[in-house]
Amino acid sequence: MAFSIGRDGTHIEQVKSDHFNISLLARGDGSEIMIQTIAKDNLFYVYPSDSPNVMEFFYILKGEMTCELNGEKVKLGPNDYYTATNLDEPIHFITLSEVVYLWVITEPAFYQLSESITILKETVDEVEKKDRYTYKHSERVSEYAVKIAKKLKLPKDRLENLYLASLLHDIGKINTPEEILNKPGKLTDEEFAIIKRHPIDGAEMVKETYYEEISTIIVQHHERLNGSGYPNRLKGEDILLEARIIAVSDTFDAMTEDRSYRQALDIQFAVDELIKLSDTHYDRKIVEAFVEILKEEGRI
Repeated sequence: MAFSIGRDGTHIEQVKSDHFNISLLARGDGSEIMIQTIAKDNLFYVYPSDSPNVMEFFYILKGEMTCELNGEKVKLGPNDYYTATNLDEPIHFITLSEVVYLWVITEPAFYQLSESITILKETVDEVEKKDRYTYKHSERVSEYAVKIAKKLKLPKDRLENLYLASLLHDIGKINTPEEILNKPGKLTDEEFAIIKRHPIDGAEMVKETYYEEISTIIVQHHERLNGSGYPNRLKGEDILLEARIIAVSDTFDAMTEDRSYRQALDIQFAVDELIKLSDTHYDRKIVEAFVEILKEEGRI
């Protein structure tokens, strides 16, 4: 059971600019509820979503604005509302006064504006600058992970958490010295111990945001089914499905891209390795789903 009361002015996180501010009030099951204030004489849009099943609902609490709809201008004011589903093109609005409205959306959207998430993404960029061999690594891992999750029909809220966790999975490497990240030879035990800190450090960094729940995915992404992974040597079902998906995506990308200690391996070789290590290191159903995706894309 979960029940909470929000007092006037409280929020999970807030983003402000010269012309608007938006507060995230609640989130759950992939949906979010926000309050947005937009200054007078400002143009804003409701954009089509990538998913046709997403619904957005807007309830005007204060102020007036006009909406351009089918070539006509429609005036909206307090207690008016509108919904948007499966839009073909953006709908644009102009505020006639300061406007305050309640915004409900059935997919996570606030993270795209969130200052804390933006800072974390910038940190990932810094990590990839430190290690020239992992440029765009996190983006590729997130693309693979989301494709696998869709193939496995993960619910939308878990898919969104997986996307963010995979994008941020190596953020803890910001604390790893460059000379270790770029070392061409074998790491010493001491150096490997430092590398093994990055899932813990990354999880701690994410715990400070409103997406705290993804920290568990991040801390587990190097765990392996037989307990040979790190940092906690978890086994089997003790490892979250999302972390098991990242493990496959991360390993595949690491094998098929150049690294400081070796050149990129052949895609088929990487796939054969994942299959060989299924049930001991990697979840077989995840590997099979990924192989299916690679075949559909004509990569193997």
